[in-house]
Amino acid sequence: MRVAAPNPDNLNPEQKEVHDTIAGGPRGRVRGPLALWLHRPLLAEAAQNLGQYCRYGSSLAPRLSEIAILTLVRLWDAELPWYAHKTEALKAGVEPEVIEAIRSGKVPEMKDAAGQAVYRFTLEISTNRRVSQETYDAPLKAVASDGFVDLVGIIGYYSLVAMTVNTFELPLPEGVLPDFPT
Repeated sequence: MRVAAPNPDNLNPEQKEVHDTIAGGPRGRVRGPLALWLHRPLLAEAAQNLGQYCRYGSSLAPRLSEIAILTLVRLWDAELPWYAHKTEALKAGVEPEVIEAIRSGKVPEMKDAAGQAVYRFTLEISTNRRVSQETYDAPLKAVASDGFVDLVGIIGYYSLVAMTVNTFELPLPEGVLPDFPT
């Protein structure tokens, strides 16, 4: 790890307030990028609000959200959010073979048009920085405009998470082995 998160026992009042808000929310604790962002409490607070919305308030179905998150963090080779979300993806109904295909860099086979559209959109916008009309139209048709707007927000938020994890080399929990080839 390049920069350690602030010590929870030595937080200034602004950091402590944001820490306690995060810990008291649906996450129940402060770890990973959120802990690191406490160096800049306003960033931590803003990111926490966006992340809480993306994770718990989005109109996108949890299964589709997790497909987007796994696709995005795999493109970044960001092990920590992959570790956190592969279990969430299973709980949300993402099939183990879909998770494995994404992990191994293969195109997952999904029976539903919505899952396929979310995967393709996440992949294309993240690698090309633009999308074709066909790639744009598919998720719009599958999840309507509200879900599509939320999808873009989820991709943006988890790009920030992945970038933070990789920049500061945030480690996996002790004893957890990486899932990606080195």
